[in-house]
Amino acid sequence: MTKNLLEETCRKIKPQNSEARAKARTRLECLTMPRWALGRLMDLAEDLAGMTGSLQPQVSRRVIVTMAGDHGVTREGVSLYPSEVTAQMVHNFARGGAGINALARTARASVLIVDMGVAGDLSALEREKKIVSRKIAPGTENFAKGAAMTREQARQSVETGIEIALDMAERADIVGTGDMGIGNTTPSAAIACALTGLAPDAIAGRGTGLNEEQRKKKVAVIEEGIKINRPDANDALDVLSKVGGFEIGGIAGLILGAAAMRKPVIIDGFISTAAALVARGLCPQAMDFVVASHLSEEQGHALMLKALNKRALLDLNLRLGEGTGAALAMNLVEAAARVLSEVATFQEAQVSQAS
Repeated sequence: MTKNLLEETCRKIKPQNSEARAKARTRLECLTMPRWALGRLMDLAEDLAGMTGSLQPQVSRRVIVTMAGDHGVTREGVSLYPSEVTAQMVHNFARGGAGINALARTARASVLIVDMGVAGDLSALEREKKIVSRKIAPGTENFAKGAAMTREQARQSVETGIEIALDMAERADIVGTGDMGIGNTTPSAAIACALTGLAPDAIAGRGTGLNEEQRKKKVAVIEEGIKINRPDANDALDVLSKVGGFEIGGIAGLILGAAAMRKPVIIDGFISTAAALVARGLCPQAMDFVVASHLSEEQGHALMLKALNKRALLDLNLRLGEGTGAALAMNLVEAAARVLSEVATFQEAQVSQAS
């Protein structure tokens, strides 16, 4: 791993190309339709031009990176499922039988599964090259009792995500983020609370299906974890180390790496948005390259997106994770790119404009 990779990556992240945005807007306003008749698709098309610096943004090579990790805080009873399910689901991903596999196929996207810190043994899948192993540790510590990880591990998780992004430079035009980790809505909510100042009761939802009493227990665990660890809202690595997860750090790094290469990164739901909050804390400019795929059913997600000043493309009551929302949104990203590059202007089509 390159020394100071995080700092080097952040230095490479520049704003969107304003000249390309302006040219895209001029073209979009002259297409053979009433002005801005395709609404947010045209907004997205303008963004794609700014991200890529091109009026013909390439979006055909698509990779969804699903990062997996376990969480010590599950020992507090914050999930209906045991932590063993994380490894079992990774096996399901590798077999192609999960929700993300089906939806990625509809988006013509490949799925890269990365073990960032799964407690189970996934060495057979690694040997068969069905997953990439970048395991930092077999799960985080219980942040209700102390820090989830060391600061060095937090940095390692982010820099691993950056490396994964850089490794895909020649085979991905756009990157989607996904996650797998039983209990990971709890550290995600804790991260959101620490970085935004919002109350745990406003952010923490039902996760895999908790009832209200169980949700209140989850809220209390987050409150206790924040009280004990006192994460510094002005230091995103500190927040990640105190209450985060390895896969969350990995997704944050993935966002930074994609942004440094000026590639659009389509974030999934609640967990990926928590990772985006970490990425923003590390390098605010990276948000110029982030597209929010969907509004999760998880109750705090809308508040998290608002904090990022992002509006989701889809609202389908999704709450699966894995990268499923990112996969669905990739079709909209392609649609926006085609509107920009393929729809004729009035002049090109020799159609009379409205007076």
